[in-house]
This record gives sequence, structure tokens and C-alpha cells, in this order.
Amino acid sequence: MSTADPYELEILASYEKGELKSVATKAELAKFKSAARATALKDKRVNIRLSSGDLRDIQAKALEEGMPYQTLIASVLHKYVTGKLAEPKPDGSGS
Repeated sequence: MSTADPYELEILASYEKGELKSVATKAELAKFKSAARATALKDKRVNIRLSSGDLRDIQAKALEEGMPYQTLIASVLHKYVTGKLAEPKPDGSGS
């Protein structure tokens, strides 16, 4: 494990003192739990080829969501096979 910098040590100390409070909503917590459940039971390995652009976009989206890109990919695939991945609704703009 790498050495923590002073800022990380400060965060750890605050956490251990119980000074930090979660700001996640119930919906966000449910999303995080679902992503964890979808990726926690990893018993098979899959290799796929992606375009460089798609991989960059996935990595950027994962960064926005605060998760590793492999976790995002596993979560999207899990939602797809369980029927929970919805198509975006048309915005009516015609574009």
C-alpha cells in the first residue's frame, strides 16, 4: 500500500473520529450498492476489444461516477442483461 499524504491522513483522522457525514442520497446509495453487488461476485474473466475512443469515453464517464471503468462496464452489462438498462427518452427536439 502506498504512503498517505498529509491531506489523506487528515481525512483518515476525521473519519476515525466520526467527524465525516455521508452526503449521498438514498438513490445514490442504492446505485452504489447495485454496482457493488454487480461486480462483487466476479467468478469469470472476459477480454473484449474496444475502440480507443470508446474506452476513453468509458473511462471519463467512470471518473464522473467515481468508480473504476471496469466496474462501470460490469454494471452496464449487468443492467442490460437484467433488463434495467433503459433507452434514453426522446427529448422531442427532433435531433
